[in-house]
Amino acid sequence: MTEAELKDHLSSSGAFLEGHFLLSSGLHSPNYAQCALALKDPAWAGKMGAALAAAWQGRRPDLVLSPAMGGLIIGHEVARAFGVDFIFTERENGVMTLRRGFSLPKGAGLVIVEDVFTTGKSTLETAAVAEAAGAKTLGALSIINRMGARVLPFPSVSLLKLDLVALPEADCPLCRAGIPAVKPGSRKFQ
Repeated sequence: MTEAELKDHLSSSGAFLEGHFLLSSGLHSPNYAQCALALKDPAWAGKMGAALAAAWQGRRPDLVLSPAMGGLIIGHEVARAFGVDFIFTERENGVMTLRRGFSLPKGAGLVIVEDVFTTGKSTLETAAVAEAAGAKTLGALSIINRMGARVLPFPSVSLLKLDLVALPEADCPLCRAGIPAVKPGSRKFQ
């Protein structure tokens, strides 16, 4: 999969949105990447998962771990490509945790898979869950990286890097223009 093919799919699926968005980080942006729209096609989800697994240069993981919601489909597809199990974390009372009977084997090496890296918050919270369970985060993978100059504390790979604007509310020209912000993500604003 080339970057151009991925961009075409993201555009044709309606995954690139324009407007005024309140991100789960609390930042505001005129752009949003709604990867769920790009992942609704199982064939494309499989292609993206295989491409991420192929791009990973580190040790083969023992399993794939994703934060719910955005990482569920792509995490499952990356796990399929690696031939390993997939589990996920989710928030309970605002805290990222393992539920549904999931557990992490002590010493297991894992990769965290997300749809989009924006601030890295969900990835870091998921890594903390892994560390608390005695597992090791080998790295993280995403379809889109919009972190700009921010980096994660472990190796990471993304299929596409986008330099999208994300500003505090006080600096947002769309707020100043009186344009209402939409909260499109799955996480409640914190």
